[in-house]
Amino acid sequence: KKSEVSEVMTKADMKPKSMHRAKIWSDDVENLYRFQQAGYRDEVEYKQVKQVDKVECWPETGFVKKLQRRDNTFYYYNRQRECEDKDVHKVKVYMY
Repeated sequence: KKSEVSEVMTKADMKPKSMHRAKIWSDDVENLYRFQQAGYRDEVEYKQVKQVDKVECWPETGFVKKLQRRDNTFYYYNRQRECEDKDVHKVKVYMY
């Protein structure tokens, strides 16, 4: 299962055109929540900063499994949903 963001070509000069807040939880919102917790805008920025081609995901759910923060420490995430309903509105969804 691929997120919409990974469909976008990762380019060094790629910047979002707009941003809105998530209103309802979805798989994509869950993954954005995980990237933003680790200090990144989204998968595109993570791949640019960390110079990686793939992000490690749980095969069962497609959710991000592990992210490396900018200070090189790691965040490890569960297979299940971690973004609670009360946090959904905090997630920023960027449009390219």
